Amino acid sequence: MKMRKIGFGLCFLIFLLAVNPSANAQKVKYKDLILLLSAKQYDKAEPFLKRYLKENDDNPNAFLYMGIVLQDKLSKIDPLLHTETLEGTIDSSVFFFDKSYKTITEKELRKNDEYYEAYMRRDLRTGKFVIKLSDVQLDIENRMNSLKTRKDKVRQLKTYFVESSQAYSRTNQLYKTLHSKYGAEREFFLRSDDEMLAALKRISVNFDSAITAFEKYKSISKELGKNGYNHVIDLQEIKDIKRDGSTTQDFMKDDLKLWDYKKWSAQATQIIEKEITPLRDNLIAFDIALNKLNEKLKTDSISVKPDLASLASKLPETQLKKYDPSPMPFDVFAMKMAELEYHSDLIMNRPLRDSLNVRLRLAGIKSEIADLKKLDSVSASLMKRDFSQEEKDYHHFISKAYGTTSVLQSLINSTNEYAKKERLKKETAWERISQSLKWLVAGTDSIPLYSESNRELKYKPLIIEDERFTAGLFYQDTTAVGYFYDITPARIPKIKTTYKVDQMSFKKKSLSLFKGLATSDAVGNSFIVLLYSSEKANDRFPATLAKIYRTEGLAWSVDVSFELLPAEIKLNNENGEISVRMSGSDGASKIVNFDKSGAVLK
Repeated sequence: MKMRKIGFGLCFLIFLLAVNPSANAQKVKYKDLILLLSAKQYDKAEPFLKRYLKENDDNPNAFLYMGIVLQDKLSKIDPLLHTETLEGTIDSSVFFFDKSYKTITEKELRKNDEYYEAYMRRDLRTGKFVIKLSDVQLDIENRMNSLKTRKDKVRQLKTYFVESSQAYSRTNQLYKTLHSKYGAEREFFLRSDDEMLAALKRISVNFDSAITAFEKYKSISKELGKNGYNHVIDLQEIKDIKRDGSTTQDFMKDDLKLWDYKKWSAQATQIIEKEITPLRDNLIAFDIALNKLNEKLKTDSISVKPDLASLASKLPETQLKKYDPSPMPFDVFAMKMAELEYHSDLIMNRPLRDSLNVRLRLAGIKSEIADLKKLDSVSASLMKRDFSQEEKDYHHFISKAYGTTSVLQSLINSTNEYAKKERLKKETAWERISQSLKWLVAGTDSIPLYSESNRELKYKPLIIEDERFTAGLFYQDTTAVGYFYDITPARIPKIKTTYKVDQMSFKKKSLSLFKGLATSDAVGNSFIVLLYSSEKANDRFPATLAKIYRTEGLAWSVDVSFELLPAEIKLNNENGEISVRMSGSDGASKIVNFDKSGAVLK
């Protein structure tokens, strides 16, 4: 019957509030309000309870329920967004619980026992249902203690949450500041310094603070129970500093995708300490080693090419090119090594410069020109570099090895100028000496080793066997003389032979008609020379045949003629006979044989 009364009264009160808003202005009767409170309709009861307490400050049960209403309300207040409101609500709840604790008496319980039915318990001694003041007070004490603890936990929850968010934000800002100062990965590692290492340490420390605070926040959140959040950290690896790590994160989201700054800073620090710093030391050591080789070359006047080959194998090429595909120090080393190679070749080629062998002298100069071309090229390439950027990337190398950028640039410029001047000088010498390959020098005469049409030259070569011999006609005024010279490396012939030819057949005006054939024995001790005209005289092709020995010179020369044009000449090494094969325009072919004295064999 009592439950039906409560249910009817509750429905009537809710209906009254819904259809008649002006009821809020009417005097609240606690016997009606208790129906809402007993049914735990705290949201609906709260405004009426507040108004009731404003008008009535002597109802201990109303104080108790106000504390309960406010305590129940806590679960609906966001502890992160409305922390102060939550703390204020806790304080208000404790306040009303305290008032109820101080005003609830045995008399109050006997007078209004229906308001405290929630505390009714069976007395184990008597077996009757009773409401004990101690039970009520214990419940109120527990509620106040719980609320005070909750307030402390909420304050800690918010504190750690803010600490974590702010520490992560600081970490993010430190990272972006570092990135903006040092650039992408290439510049980042090349330009690393003590300041960067300190910044990486700060990033790691701040990130640790963020994670530690977050873990404390999660621990307290678990103690508090459901609070509307289920934060989970998902660490994201920073793989490319140009692309990753700069974005921020909203800590109010449950899925926290945070950049793993600690892992990144640890990896970056390890690379700097284990790779970059040793690389820098190696660059300085390599430069010092090159300087020592330069001193050795100057002091001992010996080639350092073997030392260069050994030193080059120690160049940390693979390691540095991971960060810079075209390292400036490597070009500096290449320039200094090219100069050392050039000066080494100068020393090694010193004997060649006095050699009578023209080709050897040219080979020496050619190697020196190749060195200078390389030196010119690499120094010119260095001059095109932007040293305002190179100084940032390789500050350690420049400052330790050269002091200042201007000193290094001055070295590069002077080296390039030196290479150009030396190259011009060597190319001029090469051209001058290479011209001597085209001439034999016999006393005051110069015999050309190339075919030419200059009628003013006295010597007209008809046969030139590369690096072996030359033969032709020598004209003193208009008189023709046959000549044969061997071609030596020094271009000073050892075999110098002249002989008579048919003057009527070898007139200077018909020079373009004259041809020559030659052969020698297997060891090159005897030579056969045939000079002939490609124009017939008396229906035959006139010619002069000569035999020359290396040691004795001219053996004999005879004037001969042929029915057809001579095409090939051979010497039989066993009997000394000479064969001349002739060919005609119609394809006909004949052979004329001569004995070892030049007589025609029938």
